[in-house]
Amino acid sequence: MDLQEIDFRSPEIIANPYPTYALLREMAPIFYHEASRMTFISRYEDVDVLLRDRRLGRQFSHVMTRAEAGLPPLRPEYEPFHRLNDNMLMDKEPPQHTRLRALVQNAFTPRTVQSLRPHIEDIAEGLVKRLLAQKEVDVIEAYAAPLSVTVIAELLGIPQADRQRLRPWSRDIVAMYELGAGESGETGRRAVRATQEFSDYLRTLVQQRRESPQDDLLSALVAAEERGDQLSEEELIATSILILNAGHEATVNAVGNGILALIQHPGQLATLRQNTDLIASAVEEILRYDTPLPLFRRRVLREMEYKNVHLAKGTEVAFLLGSANRDGARFEQPDRFDITRQDNHHLSFGMGVHYCLGAPLARVELQISLQSILRRVSRLELTVDRPERQNTLVF
Repeated sequence: MDLQEIDFRSPEIIANPYPTYALLREMAPIFYHEASRMTFISRYEDVDVLLRDRRLGRQFSHVMTRAEAGLPPLRPEYEPFHRLNDNMLMDKEPPQHTRLRALVQNAFTPRTVQSLRPHIEDIAEGLVKRLLAQKEVDVIEAYAAPLSVTVIAELLGIPQADRQRLRPWSRDIVAMYELGAGESGETGRRAVRATQEFSDYLRTLVQQRRESPQDDLLSALVAAEERGDQLSEEELIATSILILNAGHEATVNAVGNGILALIQHPGQLATLRQNTDLIASAVEEILRYDTPLPLFRRRVLREMEYKNVHLAKGTEVAFLLGSANRDGARFEQPDRFDITRQDNHHLSFGMGVHYCLGAPLARVELQISLQSILRRVSRLELTVDRPERQNTLVF
């Protein structure tokens, strides 16, 4: 098979990318795909090593121009989105990344997150009660999304009346991270509109917090800005949007992937019902087996060699986290869904300085999501033969 003929955006691969990942791991674990103009990394060992390598990053303007990176000029009409993106923690490298991360990391420590557990359990319980009145529900829209949005919105300090606006804004912004998203004018226009509306909304909220601080993360960021802790208003807005987007987008999909995996593996579901002490282990296996963020991109900042492969400066590298998590060289029976799996060091939260800041919160939300469903819902089954995947590869 000619690997160059693979269409990573085809509905077939998006619906089930794992056979393609296995092919890449076997035939070309470091593979330059001409159509995507990216080098795909598919084996666990290589993804693990290169995610920690500081010669790769997202912020490259300090070492090369877009032309040198093989990129076309930025489209002027997308400028609001790109300005927001450039100020996000995810796209910063040390020392800027270190500075911004230090301002928000206390809100996501395991100790802080554990203190939120009782309140998250109350939110989940209330949502499950609503589900019980229906015979058929959309788990994503009726349970996973409102749970995750409520938790992260409360943490940041978004008023309840405004929270229904967050998910549509988030969805339009993160759509620009998908492969080939810039090719669609409509995707770009929606992202720009969401960026502007979201930013304007937060500026108003920031002003309110300046006048009347609350016990929330947004007030803490405003205080840091006012103390002169090297936090500009643009960074404050971008950091808030990143926390709101990243704080629920992947978690929502992980809940959906997890419920689906349990339904499709009734033996595992029965085991979990019988032994709820396996909840934490089940969450790790869900994140490994069907990660909500299967592809993560960086760019080569300095020319380098890795395993006799030359990576030119500016090359875009796509880490296939979903493939690494199914690598038989790292996991025994990798395609088997096993909630009792030991030594389950998956890469779904990344590695290195960009390791997911919200990992402790995501784990607690996922654990509570499963616990609440299993405790209150006696029977789970699909109402369609084959659930549709959203037509995206990155999320």
